[in-house]
This record gives sequence, C-alpha cells and structure tokens, in this order.
Amino acid sequence: MRLREHSGSRRQEAAADLALAVVLLLLGLLATGPAGRNQPGATPVDAGCLALVTVATLALTGRRLAPRATLAVVTVAVSAYLVLGYPYGPVLLSFLVAVYTVAVRLPIRPAAVAGAAGLAVILVHVFWSRGASPGLPGVLPGSAWVVVPFALGVAVRTNRETVTRARAEQARRQADEERLRIAQEVHDVVGHGLAAISMQADIALHLMPKRPEQAEAALTAISRTSREALDELRVTLGAVRRGTERGPVPGLARLDALRERLAGAGLAVDLRVTGEPRPLPAAVDLAAYRVVQEALTNVLRHARVAAARVRVDYGREELVVEVTDRGVGAPGAAGHGLAGMRERVTALGGSLTAGPGPDGGFRVSARLPVEARR
Repeated sequence: MRLREHSGSRRQEAAADLALAVVLLLLGLLATGPAGRNQPGATPVDAGCLALVTVATLALTGRRLAPRATLAVVTVAVSAYLVLGYPYGPVLLSFLVAVYTVAVRLPIRPAAVAGAAGLAVILVHVFWSRGASPGLPGVLPGSAWVVVPFALGVAVRTNRETVTRARAEQARRQADEERLRIAQEVHDVVGHGLAAISMQADIALHLMPKRPEQAEAALTAISRTSREALDELRVTLGAVRRGTERGPVPGLARLDALRERLAGAGLAVDLRVTGEPRPLPAAVDLAAYRVVQEALTNVLRHARVAAARVRVDYGREELVVEVTDRGVGAPGAAGHGLAGMRERVTALGGSLTAGPGPDGGFRVSARLPVEARR
C-alpha cells in the first residue's frame, strides 16, 4: 500500500513538473520576441535562441529527480543564451526555478556549492557577451538571480523540516500517552482481578477442610473472576494490535457486575446512585469506573473489612464518585493505584481526594466535569 501511494505521489510530481515546463516553454516562445523589441542592443531572436529556451525549460521536467543535473543543464543553456546576447526574458524564470529546486531539495552545503557554481557560470555574460555587456554594475542584479531563489528555497526546506520534526514529536508523545494509558488499564484490570482471586482462594483454603461444598463455590467464583479479567485484559491489549477494533469500553453501567464479582470475593458493596443517570463522554465514564474499581480493589486488599460503600452522583456540570470503608490504614496510599487514579481524573480536568474518612476508615472521592444539560 505504501509503495503504491509513493508511486502515485511520484507520478503527480512528475506531472506537475511537466506542466510547469510546458507553461514556461510556451511563455518563452511567445514572449521572448516582444521582450527583444524593447532591448535595442540585444541579438535578434532566431532559431538558436528558441532552441536554448526549449532546452532550459524542458530540463525542468527532471528537477525533483536530479536537481543538480537540472541546474547544470539550465545554467549552461541560460548562460549561453545571455553570452550570445539574446534579450533578457522568460528564460530566466527557468534558472530561478532550478536554483530554488536545488535549495529546497538538497542539504545546505551541497546546495550552496551548486548555487555558487551556477552563479559563477551565469555571471560570465556580465563581462563578455555578443550583445551589450552590463559590466561590473551587472554583478549585483546577476547575483540576485541566485541569492533570492536560493534563500527562498532554504526557507521553505527549513520550514518543512520543522513541521516534520513537530509531527514526529507529536506522534511520539501520542505513542507515549497511549502506552501509559494501556499500562494503567492493564494495572487496573490485572490488579483488581488478582486481588479478587487472592481473596477467594483464601476463602476456599479456609473452608476446604470443614465445608468443602462452600469451598467449591469459592473456586467457582475464582474461575469466573479469572475468566472475566482475562476477557477484559484481552480487550485492552487488543487496542495495541494494528487493525484490531477495540471492544466496548468499561463504564459505570458495569458497576453492578463489579459489585457481584466482589461479593463473591467476600466484599459487600453498597451502591447508591443519585441524580439522573445519563450517557457520559467515554473518557469520563471509563475514568469514573476505574476509580471505583481501583478503590474497591484497595479495600479488598488492605482495609480488612467485609463492606464498602460507593456513591455515584450525576450532577448538572460534574460527576462525583466516592468510595468509603470503615477499615484500617490507608489502602493503596503507597502504591501506584492512587497515583494512576489521580492522573486519570486530572487529565480530564477533574480532581481527586483520598484520605481518612470523617468516621474512620478511608475515603476516595473524584469529581469529573461533564457537559451541562440543556
């Protein structure tokens, strides 16, 4: 596909160069004669004049493929044209285009060498010409035929390189952000799944000697939790594969399933929703779900309690999610989970607070801005 696109681009460039050459050729053939009538000392336009105009203009068809060779052919043809005393006219446009092409297509040093060589050749007519030679005063305007298009070409090339570097830097930043986002997703999915499985495994080991029928229920919960975690991890990592469509993004609509999964791990979750539930931006919905998931995972790991409370408030201009427990210590305060939650929330313009609750235990609260209803 890329080879086909590159080939198509080359054909378009070749067609554009051919069109430019034809336009300059027609201009030279039609306008050189009238230009000569206004220059009394010039050599009359003849077949040799028109031949040199043709060579100088048609050489531009290869200007992008071989800029230095094109400049050499154009310079020789234009210099011969001027040395023979033919009138100043449209043929000089071919020389300007050739110099510009060298400056815009080549690195600065080889472009400068080629431009200097072209300048030396084109200035020959200033001191020796079959027509009227301008002499030393003609050096400055003759030099302008090289300096001006060369400076313009360098400016254009520098601007293109700056834009290319900026795009590459932006692409690198986007790739880094995507890797960080996927790492956060993997952390949340794997961390929550392993915490639930670990708790259920402890329950199964505890019940196995005395109540094997209840241990079987815990093992069933382990199987279900691991399968769900693997499915979610597969969806998350699928975004990394080129050409793979992402599955549905988790959101607050899955809180009931999360609560059931945690109930199987021994953590009862009291879910309360206030306000009018409504569709949220995908990023906000995902961030809110991950905050609740990570906070409940920390409760499961560290708080040593069998219950937690989740509150979801759909406000007019913001969404508030809050997870509280009556456990001990500061769950997750020293790990990456809390930092990941805060990064998610602040990236969306929200805020997150985490610390001891007013009645003991631990409290995590996130506020995420959403569009106001009309």
